Amino acid sequence: MWERTLNYLFDQRPAFERQGASGYKPGLDTSIALDKLYKEPHRRYRIIHIAGTNGKGSTAHLLASCLQKCGYRVGLFTSPHLVDFRERIRVNGRKISRNHVMQWVADYQKKKLDNFEPSFFELTSTMAFDYFAWRNVNVAVIETGLGGRLDSTNIVTPDLSIITNIGLEHQQFLGNTLQQIAMEKAGIIKHGQPVIIGRAEGIVRDVFEREAKRLYSEIRFAQDKPEVLEAKHVDGMLQLKTKSFGTIDCELTGDYQAENANTVLTALNLLKRLKYRIKDNGVHDGFAHVVENTGLMARWMKLGEKPLIICDSAHNPSAFQQVMQQLKHEEYDDLHMILGFMADKDVHTIMSMLPKKAKYYFTQAQTTRSMTAQDVQHLAAEAGLNGNIYNNVEEALAAARSAAISRDLIYVGGSMYVLAELLTAINYDDHLDA
Repeated sequence: MWERTLNYLFDQRPAFERQGASGYKPGLDTSIALDKLYKEPHRRYRIIHIAGTNGKGSTAHLLASCLQKCGYRVGLFTSPHLVDFRERIRVNGRKISRNHVMQWVADYQKKKLDNFEPSFFELTSTMAFDYFAWRNVNVAVIETGLGGRLDSTNIVTPDLSIITNIGLEHQQFLGNTLQQIAMEKAGIIKHGQPVIIGRAEGIVRDVFEREAKRLYSEIRFAQDKPEVLEAKHVDGMLQLKTKSFGTIDCELTGDYQAENANTVLTALNLLKRLKYRIKDNGVHDGFAHVVENTGLMARWMKLGEKPLIICDSAHNPSAFQQVMQQLKHEEYDDLHMILGFMADKDVHTIMSMLPKKAKYYFTQAQTTRSMTAQDVQHLAAEAGLNGNIYNNVEEALAAARSAAISRDLIYVGGSMYVLAELLTAINYDDHLDA
């Protein structure tokens, strides 16, 4: 029954994650119709809406964790999932139950609209909105799927919109320039509702300022008055010296998390003004136990020691810039990099950033959207990087482990789908079930 339900969601509804461009369906008409079919459930709780090129997942989980520890019942909708579809829809960190998903899909099949053919993401976001209403959440943290303006989630009117940053991604859908992509992301800014931008420069900043002015929305750039004054690694945590909340220990240890933390703390300060009950101890607990509270995975995540094994969700050039900076702070003898990418990513640029001295293992996810391992190897060779091909990430990891010594570092990344298959292969699960 469970597999049949998942097959209905993924196979009978077009899904961008499995089918690529053919599964991308811009526009809000179907989302609005579905919303009305379920009596507009998103109007029954407060919402924080998050978009951006990089960091929106970490930002969403950190914010949800803090709000949860401040005493709220928090809905969290994110994508994609890694091991289990139910990771996408959580209340106070706990995944929606299988029974609820199966019952909801069965109910939808009875009442579905004849004139509409929802995409996977349209159906899933409606399920999340309805589930949050049924669970009586106080606030929901909603992450966009792709873009912003025409994203299925953009039927909401949030208390606060957050746009983390802008980089080149999904150009075939969002535009070929940073300015065009910024306009799509700016589509989540709502009339009279505040927006926080994590980081923006030049023409991208101009786009956000212009849109906020047009919509009479207060805009804050988290980079202008930083909440995070200093970040350093202490006892396995990322220790943050902050302006408003004292010294915070963050469970997410990637150096790039300092920027996400700065965005989250700026948001929490603004939420205080919106009469949210933001408590210092709740913020500290939220940062210190974000993985435990929300089930967040694959953000500079340690999977083993001696050799150190790290997996990370970076999948575009701007994110890999951060990875390269992070690797400079790690201590190891040799670096082993296991890489697989989706075919629509700018892999050529990413390869130009990678270290020549590392040992490479090229693989691919088992999805039609994946770039073949042979093509990854070809692009790597053009950049002067050499390595072997492996049928799947499990085989690549076995080879890297066999070649590595205890003081080496094994990095696995390039695609969330490669990481999903890795975590499934090692039977990793966050255990936060409903």
